[in-house]
Amino acid sequence: MHEGQNRSEPGALVARQWQRDLSVEPLLPIERARVFFDGTFAEPVRLAHPEGVAVDGDGNVWCGTENGDLIRIDADGSSMRAVASTGGFIAGIAFDHRGNLFACDIRYGRMYRLDAEQRRLEPFGEARLRIPNYPVVDVRRNCMYVSDSFSFDAPGPGVWRFDLDTGGADLWYGHDMAFANGMALRPQGDALLVVESTRCAVVEIPIRASGEAGEPRTFVDGVTEFPDGLALARDGTVYISCYEPSVIYRTDPNGDNLRPLIRDRVATLIAHPTNMAFRGEEMFTTNLGRWHITRIDVGAEGLPLPVCAP
Repeated sequence: MHEGQNRSEPGALVARQWQRDLSVEPLLPIERARVFFDGTFAEPVRLAHPEGVAVDGDGNVWCGTENGDLIRIDADGSSMRAVASTGGFIAGIAFDHRGNLFACDIRYGRMYRLDAEQRRLEPFGEARLRIPNYPVVDVRRNCMYVSDSFSFDAPGPGVWRFDLDTGGADLWYGHDMAFANGMALRPQGDALLVVESTRCAVVEIPIRASGEAGEPRTFVDGVTEFPDGLALARDGTVYISCYEPSVIYRTDPNGDNLRPLIRDRVATLIAHPTNMAFRGEEMFTTNLGRWHITRIDVGAEGLPLPVCAP
């Protein structure tokens, strides 16, 4: 039983679940994945253990690194360049509908915005979070939700909401969560899915007509051993990337039929995938354990981001 997990669940049960999942054949063979860009020896900046990933309107793939660098990889995977740096540690990243890029910096406990026109990187808003982990843009409500992992050792709140124009922020969902991590907005924009990593689960938080958080429900659990990121297909299918083991799960839009989509038993091609981003039917994953971005031919079209539900 890893640190921070729900202590009411026997460790032996988790071990059995993990072994069972490893025995289930993934839906896709590992041959459907390949290295999209290898930045192991890139100069002058290496692709150092990327965690967040997003695709811009031109198909370029962006990611953030443990050194606070925001990296842009050309759409064809031919080259990369460091566009800006926080000097900290970038976790999740996301584009808004204007092309601005938002980044969570866990070293400084705050959000940053890379301006689409001037390419200037600046702190966004005044709010300080314990561990800002992942941003999701809600175009309809002109806001951005940001998960705060709070602590690996103990649950805590929660999910913050930032005004996209002013940077003003409030604690949108203030109840305790077990290491809130990756998130995704439902295709209709009526609910937010949030990974609780140390509970091995994903919860669904309805968004009321007022814009406030509703009562959560467990969307899916038993996602062993350490779920991290979320991505959705256009039809609402949910993909869950796990930091450990190096596997990506797939589940139906209602949380049923959880199955491993693809798995790397030796964690080299898919190496502790933390976050995912779609470009058509291509899925890009970061690999916190290595120095490259992986491309997976999923065979399902991803939900275009940011979600612009009416």
